[in-house]
Amino acid sequence: MIETNAPVDDIREARLRMARLLADMHRIHLGLAQECRGLKDFTSQGHARAEIDIATEMMEQYLGGTDAFLENMRGRFEARLGLLRRSEPRQAQDPDNAPAHGAFWFAFSRLCAVLRRAGATIAR
Repeated sequence: MIETNAPVDDIREARLRMARLLADMHRIHLGLAQECRGLKDFTSQGHARAEIDIATEMMEQYLGGTDAFLENMRGRFEARLGLLRRSEPRQAQDPDNAPAHGAFWFAFSRLCAVLRRAGATIAR
């Protein structure tokens, strides 16, 4: 849910930039998957050790990079939770009367759930 006083064009542009980067990441994932399919040729040619080594290196590097990214993003947003929580929409002293109160807390809870999920992924 978007806050009504936020600049709509800026929000749309930020979402588009994120969507483009996620699409690029998806293309990279597809490229890695395609390259991994070709590794079976090493085994069929009697070089299973090469397939094992390359697959292991690729997975270790990918997991290391992904874990580092998730830890970084999780830390950034967890550090901001207090500020985000204090930015709750209010109407006078009664936040329950604020029109966007429920949507705000739903969005905040969703962020907290994603941060917990990221933390659990990293802890594995």
